[in-house]
Amino acid sequence: MAKLLSNPCSRSSWTTFSCCHNESLRFSRKLTALPSIGHFSKWAPKIFAEIQLRSDFELRSSNGYPLNAVSLQDGSLVNPHAEETDLSELGERDSNLSITVVGASGDLAKKKIFPALFALYYEDCLPENFVIFGYSRTKMSDEELRNMISRTLTCRIDKRDNCGDKMAQFLDRCFYHSGQYNSEDNFSELNCKLKEKEGGRLSNRLFYLSIPPNIFVDVVRCASVKASSTTGWTRVIVEKPFGRDAESSSELTRCLKKYLTEEQIFRIDHYLGKELVENLSVLRFSNLVFEPLWSRDYIRNVQFIFSEDFGTEGRGGYFDNYGIIRDIMQNHLLQILTLFAMETPVSLDAEDIRNEKVKVLRSMRPLQLENVIVGQYKGHSKGGKSYPGYTDDPTVPNHSITPTFAAAAIFINNARWDGVPFLMKAGKALHTKRAEIRVQFRHVPGNLYKRNFGTDLDKATNELVLRVQPDEAIYLKINNKVPGIGMRLDRSDLNLLYKARYPREIPDAYERLLLDAIEGERRLFIRSDELDVAWALFTPLLKELEDTKIAPELYPYGSRGPVGAHYLAAKHNVRWGDITGEDE
Repeated sequence: MAKLLSNPCSRSSWTTFSCCHNESLRFSRKLTALPSIGHFSKWAPKIFAEIQLRSDFELRSSNGYPLNAVSLQDGSLVNPHAEETDLSELGERDSNLSITVVGASGDLAKKKIFPALFALYYEDCLPENFVIFGYSRTKMSDEELRNMISRTLTCRIDKRDNCGDKMAQFLDRCFYHSGQYNSEDNFSELNCKLKEKEGGRLSNRLFYLSIPPNIFVDVVRCASVKASSTTGWTRVIVEKPFGRDAESSSELTRCLKKYLTEEQIFRIDHYLGKELVENLSVLRFSNLVFEPLWSRDYIRNVQFIFSEDFGTEGRGGYFDNYGIIRDIMQNHLLQILTLFAMETPVSLDAEDIRNEKVKVLRSMRPLQLENVIVGQYKGHSKGGKSYPGYTDDPTVPNHSITPTFAAAAIFINNARWDGVPFLMKAGKALHTKRAEIRVQFRHVPGNLYKRNFGTDLDKATNELVLRVQPDEAIYLKINNKVPGIGMRLDRSDLNLLYKARYPREIPDAYERLLLDAIEGERRLFIRSDELDVAWALFTPLLKELEDTKIAPELYPYGSRGPVGAHYLAAKHNVRWGDITGEDE
């Protein structure tokens, strides 16, 4: 029992006590037979014993609630508790989890997906019976796949002695099948291999589409027709981008829904799995000191900042087709904004939370070009080293005007946020790498100490900062008296630095999201109507930018971005919180 209580796979954000060990994912077993009344005396005590056990331990997903039902491919619901009841009769006829990584030879699979799956296995978060298949067009043997992914597997969580053994055991569960993405015959061959490894157990299948969006539909068609589970559930994780605009996104959703139900589609935005993003709602809704302040009455502006200190560097061909607005702002930053601004949901249930996020999106004022700045980095020399410009990338057209930087002011027309500017800023090849949320509060009315701050009252403004990456932290800027004779004020931080407070390494976002998909928890995945409203907000702006061929403002590689971003902030009486130098 002590082992269960300390298990890091407890999915209530790794804080609630829940049962997640080798047997924890049996929620998906199908009830295939019920014992007859004549055998009541044999099976009743076992049922009552299980009921008693469940009163102490229940499988919980990341919203903290027990998973009471799981959707199967036909849309029906299975009660996992009822399924476990029959376990005493079924003996070894357990369920099997089969994970197929489509696009297994790509960078995302090698660097993120396989390492995340190993971390889940290392922490005993995968079921006893599981198998992983890589699928791509590249010709490769099982052993070659294992050698490829073994180079990216690490025991980064801790340095337990059994790491090598666990890695070998994990790799023994990994297999490979080569095939075309549009070939039903190849997926039929995959299906045969999956059935062989499943060994007659009830089959639950998860497909992770780590592939370009133009082949999503082909893969979903082939997998649905030839390789979906006939006894358990089938789910598909879809990576962004979900289209280029409202029209292409709607068409993609329509095509996917020819073969899948909405409940089977898990649209992943890995930023929603970041620790600080998950903690955002906890910080707000479980701390009385913050919730009353979360409105236009006390908050002057909110900033969502994303910056990278490197350019496209070989990905220019892909990036040039999308740009920074589609790549970062329309998904990552907008998703975080909706979580920040939403009303208190009825519960932590996925649908209740996503309903509130959609309400925020529908309340947003249409984006105006006058409230948007776009930029593109140019070559720059610094410290004797030369840095290439965006169009110096050989995969980028010479006269490309695709923005690598964008800043925008967004407004929400509802009672809570009317008039509060929400500023987004995202860019590549900037002076630092960071992602953070900055909440700047209003000035203190009639501040008794305003003379001590001089004419710049912004220096006296309280600011709450949630640093998503790197070095996760939450800190609150307050005004404080400097010790000594006289009255001299200083701006200080109340600082929660995660690596100092929580020495255990924070799980990668993909680990959290993969486990949620396995468990059927949809809270951190994007619903189709949510996607539609998000694209409806940005598509007119994107169309206007492209139709009028607005040239982006150039900024040097390694700088703080185009000057126009500062004018945009000043227009709304805002100063970017990341340019003061206090947080460097």
